[in-house]
Amino acid sequence: MTEKARTIARNRRARHDYHIMETIEMGMVLLGSEIKSIRSGKVSLVGAYAQFDDNLELWVHGVHIAEYPEARDNHEPDRCRKLLAHGKELKKIRRKVEEKGVTLIALDVHLSEGGRAKIQIGLCKGKTKYDKRSDIADRDSKRRMDVAMKHALREQ
Repeated sequence: MTEKARTIARNRRARHDYHIMETIEMGMVLLGSEIKSIRSGKVSLVGAYAQFDDNLELWVHGVHIAEYPEARDNHEPDRCRKLLAHGKELKKIRRKVEEKGVTLIALDVHLSEGGRAKIQIGLCKGKTKYDKRSDIADRDSKRRMDVAMKHALREQ
C-alpha cells in the first residue's frame, strides 16, 4: 500500500485469528453506487474471504458495501465481487491456497492515489488458542516495558 492510500475499512479480527503469511493488493470490479458508498466509508469486512471459481477467477465474499442513498439504481450490499489481478499472480496464489490450511482473508479496503478502490488480501493460516494467548501476552509485556521506559526517562 502506498503512502497516499487512504484506508476505508480494516478487518481487525483477521490479524487476531490468523497468521498472515503474505499480503496481496488487488482491484475490485464495482458498480457506480458501490464506489460512492466506499468513498463515504460505508464498508464492512467482518467475515470477508476470497475464493477461486472454476474459471481461475478470484471472487471476494462477505464484503458488505451499504447502499448509496442518492443512487437511482442501487446495488445489492452483500454480493460477491470479482477481484482483478494478472493471470500469473492468480496462478501463484491458487497454488498456495491449495496447500492444506491456507485461506484468503480480506484485510482492508483502501483508496489508491488515483481514487480507485483496492482490497488487500492476506494468505493466512488459522491460529490456535495457544498462539492467540501468546500474542496477547507478548503485547502486554511490550506495553509494560514501554511504560517502564517512559517512567525511567521522566525520573532522569
